Amino acid sequence: MRLVLPLFVFALSAWGQVTYTRDISRVFQNKCQQCHREGDIGPFALDSYEAAMTWGEDIQRAIEERRMPPWKPVDGHGEFQHNFGLSDEERTMILNWYRGGAPEGDPRDLPEPLPATGEFRLGDPDVVVTMPQSYTLKRRGDTYRCFVIPTDFGADRYIDAFQVVPGNRQVVHHVILYLDTSGKARQMDGKDGEPGYDCFGGPGDGIPLSLSSMAGGWVPGMFPNRLPAGVGTLLPKNVDIIMQVHYYPGGRTNQEDQTRVGLYFAQGEVNKRLVYLPVVNTNFKIPPGAKNHNVTATFPIPPLFDATAYLISPHMHLLGTQFKLERIRPNGRAESLIYIDNWDFNWQGFYQYQEPVRLTAFDRLRATCTFDNSADNPRNPSNPLKTVGWGEGTEDEMCLGFLGVTFDRENLIPFNQPL
Repeated sequence: MRLVLPLFVFALSAWGQVTYTRDISRVFQNKCQQCHREGDIGPFALDSYEAAMTWGEDIQRAIEERRMPPWKPVDGHGEFQHNFGLSDEERTMILNWYRGGAPEGDPRDLPEPLPATGEFRLGDPDVVVTMPQSYTLKRRGDTYRCFVIPTDFGADRYIDAFQVVPGNRQVVHHVILYLDTSGKARQMDGKDGEPGYDCFGGPGDGIPLSLSSMAGGWVPGMFPNRLPAGVGTLLPKNVDIIMQVHYYPGGRTNQEDQTRVGLYFAQGEVNKRLVYLPVVNTNFKIPPGAKNHNVTATFPIPPLFDATAYLISPHMHLLGTQFKLERIRPNGRAESLIYIDNWDFNWQGFYQYQEPVRLTAFDRLRATCTFDNSADNPRNPSNPLKTVGWGEGTEDEMCLGFLGVTFDRENLIPFNQPL
């Protein structure tokens, strides 16, 4: 980096002065406008020189503190699609541009605006499911609410893509989709007189979880992708979809939301199911006052269960500070599959690999979760401090990494395929 950065700066100097129209606008367009556009969750649209100047102090502060863009994986620990994180060179260029007077440049150098894609980026879905009723937020703080969406497909179906469309982008922060065939979510729905039920770390106490219980998730800026040919997520016949929504009102009151999900049925025959392999530790205690407490979780790949990983999703709660998931080969060599060095519960995501990752028999998956249970952690929900263990509550914790995988030896084609 010590060599690359000076060369990068030298190249910019040789090419000419950095300007908004030629340089900065392209970075903002590629890395920021997924969220910072009119009507989306970003508090302002970042699509003009005037906006860059109006919000200049906030932009510089967020970039200096590495809070924005909220891309969490560290480079070099897995390569992921649609990476909207700023490189060190881009970060330096933006900050130096502001400090150098923020020249606008020639309007003829501006890039073409991003094309309008409509609300569904993959085209019209095969089915759109929606929250049965709109939900009104009355509280000012963060709200985690699960909504039960019945389906009536009449037969098992496979999907190879989905897209969440928030009903109110100003308050919908992220969404996780679970699948329930037990009927227990329906029993909890509306018990407090409002649509859905409160939930936090998962789909709710008593909801049975398995490798097929998760369908995916969405965060602002996330692009929908189709799974490779022959791979699909199973939606069992008449399954209930549990839509867990994190609402972040940000001081806005009486906001209404009715979020939808577009489902895309798999094209062609499906011979492998995508399931979510949990690398999890449910038996740990974080002492009060501990600042850098590590918890590890392991999962050995057994014989005959070679797998292919397509995506990964780390999960901790408010005490989490760092997360790493590694593949340990039989010879002891460790390969990092993801590393997040500045965990933020509000910006957890599902990250799809550029190239699928092979997991072979006798590999061992190891997750390392680092927690701060001290009074110095501004996110610590406990006062006074207390010992914290596994649980779904706000004051509980989790050490969990989901890998979206298929098993190499599975072949569904000889069996009946969903129509």
